[in-house]
Amino acid sequence: MNAISLDLMTALPEIVVLVMAMLILLLDLFLKSSSRFLIYVLSQLTLLVAAIITVVTHSTVIEYAFNGMFVDDALADILKLGIYLATSVTLIYTRTYVSLRGMFRGEFYALVLFSTLGMMVMVSGQHFLTLYIGLELLSLSLYALVALDRDNASSTEAAMKYFVLGALASGMLLYGMSMLYGVTGSLSIDGVSEALLNGAPDHGVLVLGLVFVVAGLAFKLGAAPFQMWVPDVYHGSPTAVTLFIGSATKIAAFAMVVRLLIQAMFMLAADWQGMLIIMAVLSMVIGNIAAIAQTNIKRMLAYSTISHIGFLLLGFLSASLNGYASATFYILSYVLMTLAGFGVILLLSRAGFEADRLEDLKGLNQRNPWYAFLMLLVMFSMAGIPPTLGFYAKFTVLQAALQAGFTALVVFAVIMALIGAFYYLRVLKYIYFDEPDDHSAIKAPIDMKLVLSVNAIGLLILGMLPQRLMDVCAYAIIHSIQ
Repeated sequence: MNAISLDLMTALPEIVVLVMAMLILLLDLFLKSSSRFLIYVLSQLTLLVAAIITVVTHSTVIEYAFNGMFVDDALADILKLGIYLATSVTLIYTRTYVSLRGMFRGEFYALVLFSTLGMMVMVSGQHFLTLYIGLELLSLSLYALVALDRDNASSTEAAMKYFVLGALASGMLLYGMSMLYGVTGSLSIDGVSEALLNGAPDHGVLVLGLVFVVAGLAFKLGAAPFQMWVPDVYHGSPTAVTLFIGSATKIAAFAMVVRLLIQAMFMLAADWQGMLIIMAVLSMVIGNIAAIAQTNIKRMLAYSTISHIGFLLLGFLSASLNGYASATFYILSYVLMTLAGFGVILLLSRAGFEADRLEDLKGLNQRNPWYAFLMLLVMFSMAGIPPTLGFYAKFTVLQAALQAGFTALVVFAVIMALIGAFYYLRVLKYIYFDEPDDHSAIKAPIDMKLVLSVNAIGLLILGMLPQRLMDVCAYAIIHSIQ
């Protein structure tokens, strides 16, 4: 095989998603409304085929393509599989929701696939330009998704805020990358790493560039003090889009942190560790304290996300393979929890009714004990209560930070976790101890009921048997970070 063929084979999953996204956009023009279910099927089939290709072509050997701008390693494969799974589950949970709100159109599924493509490029980016192109493809698709419900003023407002702040963050990230290029003379991840290893001449400019890069990454993750967009976008977006933003996109942002901070700028760890400590502390404080005051469950989960990002950053602080594996485990666990949580919210939504207030969960146990139990598992896991997955996820990152010597920070994080347990348990108070305002039956497609049940029960099973998933995360890190 020649070099071009090898490049195309390495990026085959991305090519499949790109071709199918364009095909779905064109096919939608010729389909009647009654036949649009075909678009949903094709979208799921696209994700399945991409997943099969990723698994079949997996190797412990790190493969580079397009002159070293694109990499296929174990971490990329594991994170891509997580993205496929999160996107597929999102489409299952949201099918009824988008139908009821007039969003069951080719644009929705095409934008989701283009977003997925952007995430895949970010995960495999081995060059500043590749990472930035993937980031912009993801961001522009998300802006359009947030504003897709054109008759909803809240969605339009959220999209405008997201666009303006996102453009600012992208500019900061790009400016930081340009400063790093000016000092190191390279835009390649490996090239920057090698230049820093050999001793770059101007440390002051490097640190200034690092500050801008970290600020841009913090925005994409939703870490404080760059979290201002998270509650407004979560609240204003259609719940289907909120679920997508809160789950799969976090995996891509995590991958970008790994590529830039760990692989490219590990030699500056002493500098970025201090920044991450400040962001972790602020994220846990702002996220947990602000969540207590929320009456809207989407805003509550938005602030919950900010606090979870604070815990995630603890894994990076250790600057060790164990810490990175713990952070990988945490982000995958967080995505599973978010999917299940928003799945229950979507389950309660119906035509003309958006289940986005805490009061909408009143008496859920009386209406349907099984769904109440599933939400209990989600809240327990998010609060970090054993034996759920969330407990083990928090335990691993705290253990990694403790081993790295951040004892005071670990104690602080445990206190914040206890404070955070309050607003999670308050949700269960509404579910189990309040009388329902609505006694109507909860209807949902059988596939959504089945997947939601597996999703939530999985939080319990993986919490009791977490070692297999942890081994996968460790495998991905060991065979990718050199």
